[in-house]
Amino acid sequence: MPIAQAANLALRFLLEVCALAALAYWGFQSGEGTIARWALGIGAPLLAAIVWGTFVAPKATVTVSGPVRFGLELLVFGAAVAALFAVGRPGLAITLGVVYAINRVLVAVWGQ
Repeated sequence: MPIAQAANLALRFLLEVCALAALAYWGFQSGEGTIARWALGIGAPLLAAIVWGTFVAPKATVTVSGPVRFGLELLVFGAAVAALFAVGRPGLAITLGVVYAINRVLVAVWGQ
């Protein structure tokens, strides 16, 4: 079981990177004009990374209750899924959402 748990944590990290990539992709695709595209393409994942590092990450700088932490986690992943839908990538959006949900259930079951 330790191998499966380690793989789940590795998947968790990969999902976090995918969420940031999805937000960046949305920003670069959605902005009106070059400056807006760059601002959104860099700003959206940067904001998500700041929220994640401050409140959600295992070594977060601010300790929040479990429900608040879970809510912020859902906000980041929900935004990433919504971003993929918004740029016409429903397959990727559904895949990200489903894999995140499975991973999150395993994180809860294994107490990771």
